[in-house]
Amino acid sequence: MQKFFLAIASTTTTFTLFLTLRTFAILSPQPPALQVAQQPNCKDPQTQLEINTCAGIEYRNADQKLNQVYQKLLLRLPASRKQKLILAQRAWITFRDANCEFERSQFEGGTMAPAAKAGCLANLTKTRTAQIEKYLEASTL
Repeated sequence: MQKFFLAIASTTTTFTLFLTLRTFAILSPQPPALQVAQQPNCKDPQTQLEINTCAGIEYRNADQKLNQVYQKLLLRLPASRKQKLILAQRAWITFRDANCEFERSQFEGGTMAPAAKAGCLANLTKTRTAQIEKYLEASTL
C-alpha cells in the first residue's frame, strides 16, 4: 500500500511540475524568431573565432567578385573560347581547393585551420580575379 501512495505522489508531483513549466513557457515572452549575431570586428579581430569568421567573409567576398568578373568575360567571348575558359576555370577550382586543403593540413585539428584555408582560398581567388580582369580588358580592345 505504501508503494501505491508513493507512486501516486510521484506522478502527481511530476504532473504538477509539468503544468507549472508549461504555464511559465506560455506566459513568458517569446524571443524574436530571428536574432542577428554581433558582426565581427574584421579590422582588428581579437579572438580565433573572429579571425576564422573574418577570413571566411574575405573569401566569400573574393569569390563573389571572381564570379562577377568571370560572368562578364563569358558574355564577351565567342563560343569556341567560352568552352576553353570554362575548362580552365574548372581545373583552376580543383587546383585551388586541393592547394588550400594542403595549406590547412599544416594546422590539422587546430583552431587556426579554418582561417588558414579561408585565407588561402581568398588569396588565390583574388589572384585569379586579377587574371580574369586582364582577359576582360583584352577582350574589349
